[in-house]
Amino acid sequence: MSQFRKKYIGDKAFYATVMQLVLPMIVQQGITQFVNLLDNVMVGRLGTAPMSGVAIVNQIVFIFNLTIFGGLSGASIFGAQFFGKGDHKGVRDTFRFRILFSFVVLLLGIGVFLLFGEQLFNLYLNKEASSAADIAATLSYAKSYMNVILWGLLPFVAVQCFSSVLRDAGETVSPMIASVIAISVNLVLNYLLIFGSFGFPKMGVAGAALATVIARYLEAVYLIVRTYRHKHKFPFLEGTFRSFRVPLPLVKRIAITGTPLLVNEALWAMGMAAIQVCYATRGLTAVAAANIESTVYNLFSILIMASGNAVGILSGQLLGANDMEGAKDAVRKLLFLTVIANLGVGLVIIGTSPFIPYIYNTEPAVRETATRLLMVVGVFMPLMSYINGCYFTIRSGGKTFITFLFDCVFTWVVCLPIAYLTCTYTSLSVVGVFFCVQCADIIKVIIGGLMLRSGIWANNVVK
Repeated sequence: MSQFRKKYIGDKAFYATVMQLVLPMIVQQGITQFVNLLDNVMVGRLGTAPMSGVAIVNQIVFIFNLTIFGGLSGASIFGAQFFGKGDHKGVRDTFRFRILFSFVVLLLGIGVFLLFGEQLFNLYLNKEASSAADIAATLSYAKSYMNVILWGLLPFVAVQCFSSVLRDAGETVSPMIASVIAISVNLVLNYLLIFGSFGFPKMGVAGAALATVIARYLEAVYLIVRTYRHKHKFPFLEGTFRSFRVPLPLVKRIAITGTPLLVNEALWAMGMAAIQVCYATRGLTAVAAANIESTVYNLFSILIMASGNAVGILSGQLLGANDMEGAKDAVRKLLFLTVIANLGVGLVIIGTSPFIPYIYNTEPAVRETATRLLMVVGVFMPLMSYINGCYFTIRSGGKTFITFLFDCVFTWVVCLPIAYLTCTYTSLSVVGVFFCVQCADIIKVIIGGLMLRSGIWANNVVK
């Protein structure tokens, strides 16, 4: 027992460091996802078609968001290790790289939405499983929402650039405060603009989009202003915008290391969107139920995401300082902590799953399907937390091609075929298909465990 405690349970100093990193992210993500749930419920009060239309747009926006995340992740590997090494110029160069990359992706993303948005939305509208009137209404709501939400992509990428470089330096409080301000504004404006309360115009789904856009601009302004008011804490900010020159050797290293992450996040998001298309063959009931499930899961997965980020930050800084054994020890203890914690989270999801769907104004069939989907999610929460921790661990050491195989390739080669085959060649309900897809996580747990045990991820990329 003493050996077990020494191997998997840290001391007070270790947990104090972890809590200092994790708690602000938990607060930020918790409030964000709770407000997202309330937003989703408010749109859901308008009916199943508006909720489905917004869900479809957000599924496509999800691909854009993860493409940004993937591109910044490669730079963050170097940023965290440069910071651990004390190289502020290196951190500054990675920050410039993030800004340039994000601007290019922003322009490409807006172009895709404007030129191909309707074609993408139609992929989720199955003419055989839903009536023509329902499909037309859902498509109309999707277009209305998209036309406004595009204006919020610019502040989104600005926030991601600043938040990621601050987190590399161990600063998680500023992004948390910015997020709290934004989501508070978003919540209030949603109530006012969706339903036309207190004399405001009743805009429906367009009002939900406008509230999000306004909140994102406020978040970006606050985060940038606060960061520069305390720039003495972040020496790497000095002279950042005097030039956007990034040393070519560093660009090549980030590209070599980060391209698999970029491709991984983009293709993984596309793969998940394709899986959602498979679920949509079961009709708009499945689309609405899957939207409820994903929104609730996002709320309950905050510990998973915060722990994953903590793994990446701690291990990255230790690897940059050449403390390989310290990095392995920190990862092992953090993974044990997150799995145990998410076992409890899973039980909470299962216990509350029969009641959560009743906060939506939708049909009984949608509520029943959503309840069953949530029960499946609750069962697999511990496995999801372990897999996420493996991903961030492997990524922190620069083994990004392995993460590409572990995450994206696995989704396309295993998960998507399972979804397609069960939807096409069986009569399983969307719940049965969803369960089969989640079972693939068992394979990933085994693969991830073997890779972590081998230690091949422990690598200093900034020597």
